[in-house]
Amino acid sequence: MLSESTVPRAVLVCASISVSILLLYGASGSPSFLSSGYSFNFFPSLLGGSSDSEFSLEKILEEAAMEDKTVIITTLNEAWAAPNTVIDLFLESFRRGQGTRRLLNHLVIVALDQKAYRRCMELHAHCFALVTRGLDFHREAYFMTDVYLEMMWRRIDFLRSLLELGYNFVFTDADIMWFRDPFPRFFLDADFQIACDQFSGNSSDVQNRPNGGFNYVKSSNRSIEFYKFWYSSRQTYPGYHDQDVLNFIKFDPLIERLGLKMRFLDTAFFGGLCEPSKDLNLVCTMHANCCFGLDNKLHDLRIMLQDWKTFLSLPPTLKRSLSMSWRVPQNCSLNSVHQYDSPEKSDHQTLHR
Repeated sequence: MLSESTVPRAVLVCASISVSILLLYGASGSPSFLSSGYSFNFFPSLLGGSSDSEFSLEKILEEAAMEDKTVIITTLNEAWAAPNTVIDLFLESFRRGQGTRRLLNHLVIVALDQKAYRRCMELHAHCFALVTRGLDFHREAYFMTDVYLEMMWRRIDFLRSLLELGYNFVFTDADIMWFRDPFPRFFLDADFQIACDQFSGNSSDVQNRPNGGFNYVKSSNRSIEFYKFWYSSRQTYPGYHDQDVLNFIKFDPLIERLGLKMRFLDTAFFGGLCEPSKDLNLVCTMHANCCFGLDNKLHDLRIMLQDWKTFLSLPPTLKRSLSMSWRVPQNCSLNSVHQYDSPEKSDHQTLHR
């Protein structure tokens, strides 16, 4: 039982921990201290966890990683963590997909606020709390607002830190349905490969329109320097989000000097509402990109998942012979799909669009 003199001290300790959540980033705003062994995951202790060290980023990555140190990463905030919304559909797609259920063992959900972290802990084995000083990411972040831009750039910096820790990663937005194991469709010799809003037909063509919501990156000095260059280029192109900046810097001579091998993924396998995969016998992932508004996104994601279930229920011979197409986009209308013709308007559907 606490004494009268102890109670205020306990309250002060809790208050100081709460304040520390907002001060996890240094003045530079970069989580570069991750490589020094620090952890900025303070939610477990607030939720009754046993110790912060048990929930450190390094430990979570080690537990989730494949044999070659590859992890699957997604980000989550309160808006997408609510019951019967995006995160539930995302996880269901892994359970319904072909060869994808086992990949859940390698998925790390990065929670951007406390409620998202609580929900993650209810649903999944590998959860990490990433907090950004002075910013509130718990609500729906509308496209190109200041909060949205900061969230996107924090993500790039965080992913860079994973590469510095020696981990390869597949980053996936949570509004992407995983219908087949994508690893057989990745290029073996690429450092950085990324999905597209529009695919030209040539995986090496830098004129492809990449989508930052899905990429596979191998840890190397080349990829680390590329992510540093990408992040620092926000100063060169102020007011643009990470995907816009990628569309600018993909032509930069530095890419060639780094020796970075960049490849663009075919929408036949990695489709989306901007350019749907046409053959359900081939599709690996489908992204609810080119879509504004959480309600619209949820509506079309549910139809997409139902289309997949219908396809799976067909006899094998009918699957191969039937030309079955998606019933989406619907609420994510084609009008919004076709409005992304310039870097300023391109949509990479990261967390809340």
